Amino acid sequence: MVELLGGSDIRELADRLGVVPTKKLGQNFVTDPNTIRRIVAAAKLTGNECVVEIGPGLGSLTLGLLEVADSVISVEIDAKMAAALEQTIAKRAPGKNFTLVTHDAMTITELPKAPDALVANLPYNISVPVLLNFIERFGSINKGLVLVQAEVAHRLAAKPGSKVYGAPSAKLAWYGAAALAGNVGRTIFWPVPNVDSALVYFERHASPIGDEGLRASTFAVIDAAFGQRRKTMRQSLASWAGTPAEAEVALVAAGISPQARGEELTIEQFVSIARARG
Repeated sequence: MVELLGGSDIRELADRLGVVPTKKLGQNFVTDPNTIRRIVAAAKLTGNECVVEIGPGLGSLTLGLLEVADSVISVEIDAKMAAALEQTIAKRAPGKNFTLVTHDAMTITELPKAPDALVANLPYNISVPVLLNFIERFGSINKGLVLVQAEVAHRLAAKPGSKVYGAPSAKLAWYGAAALAGNVGRTIFWPVPNVDSALVYFERHASPIGDEGLRASTFAVIDAAFGQRRKTMRQSLASWAGTPAEAEVALVAAGISPQARGEELTIEQFVSIARARG
């Protein structure tokens, strides 16, 4: 039996630990058990997964995951909260398969077990880089769900042609397909953020698009393409290729109009440009 945390539990734990949520760490704790269960349900877990969670904080989502997942690995950078989390799990989810790793999620390279899924309430300030880094480093992750700032969620899930389609959209598309999975109201967080939040669900491609070398080359094209939004690819890729003329050669070889813009291109087209450049 797992006993989830409510708002009063969260505040009591924080007060006892002397924890004051900070904007620097992007800390906003979910205080509503029903929302936690909705988030877990949106992750489409079968019950057999080893789930990795980033930034568990005081353990709201961790407990919700332990209700469903076979095992949970939580990565927490704050040593004080990490120590309290172990006590919380032992008390509220006894006998569940839980592992705590005290480490910076941006630099971690090893986990005690290969995770099948990633589910996390990501800190707003590092949500995109930490998500992409984790998917890159841990190839065993085949699906996941993240709770992020609504604006970021729409960018991650955007498709070519959308006004918010950009580098995060294209880079996540390298790894798999993403889609919005619902909104989360501000009032279920403590402290209440100044922005809305939303869920993004993703599934990794059955077969990788390419190896690490091609990924790095493709991401360089993506960064150049969106470094100067609304410019033609001939212009935006000039520094990447050397000159506008060389950019045009690569684009034509990839079968893409030099007058196209980055916002219009699929991940496959970005890959074609990277390959054309060699």
